[in-house]
Amino acid sequence: MPEGDTVYRLARRLDAGLSGRVLRAADLRVPRFATLDLSGARVRETVSRGKHLLTRLDVEGSSLPGPATLHTHLRMDGQWSVLAPGKRLPRHLEPDVRVLLRTDGPTAVALRMPVVEVVPTAEEATVVGHLGPDLLDATTPVDERVRAAVANLRRRPERGLKAALLDQRNLAGLGNLWADELCYLRGHDPWTPVGQVPLEPLVRLAVKLLAFSVSPSGAMQVTTGDTRPGHQHWVSGRAGQPCRRCGTTILVRAEVPGDPEQRRTWWCPHCQR
Repeated sequence: MPEGDTVYRLARRLDAGLSGRVLRAADLRVPRFATLDLSGARVRETVSRGKHLLTRLDVEGSSLPGPATLHTHLRMDGQWSVLAPGKRLPRHLEPDVRVLLRTDGPTAVALRMPVVEVVPTAEEATVVGHLGPDLLDATTPVDERVRAAVANLRRRPERGLKAALLDQRNLAGLGNLWADELCYLRGHDPWTPVGQVPLEPLVRLAVKLLAFSVSPSGAMQVTTGDTRPGHQHWVSGRAGQPCRRCGTTILVRAEVPGDPEQRRTWWCPHCQR
């Protein structure tokens, strides 16, 4: 599943391609919205909210009753592509199209998108209101984001740290990679109860790392400072290899199917106690 910084960058790409443009054609290939006509609407912006994408539409010139939002979520397999004017999607990908937004410039296409829905913009809370603070929400002061996330995490002090970090109701934007790397960087066993962890510095580090990952000068999802292939991460994906700090073999615990509390986890048993 994509991390919050990946979705944030995707939102910026969609925004750059579609913002301010009128939809000449819009095809929503999902049963619930297949007959909804978005043509004539103007794309106001696309923003991310954690791992969710919100494409906001103004309705002047369309048949919509009021401002609307196209809500999409990639989950494991979804993908958005922005095609330059005159470019077409390869024919073999046509069966995977779930959304097609054509303008007088670029065309945006969503492939294998598991979540596609249109809601009134005033009712976006019905699809993202359950989320905790977005760690990449630059419209909210960092201290406020950190305080809100810490308060949410403290509600269940007995819960394992990594499971709590992955729960988007506590804080929005962390995926498996960031959760494992944060636990390592702060020296916490991933299964340590939240109530035993100094949460404020951990959440503040998460905000800092994600912000750097999406910045123009940042290195996307590089936690070690080394951008060479195979050197970008401390523990994630490194089972059986020596810890970069102490040399202890990195361990991995397999994901438990159907149990959201037990995701695949990499950690160093010496550095994380």
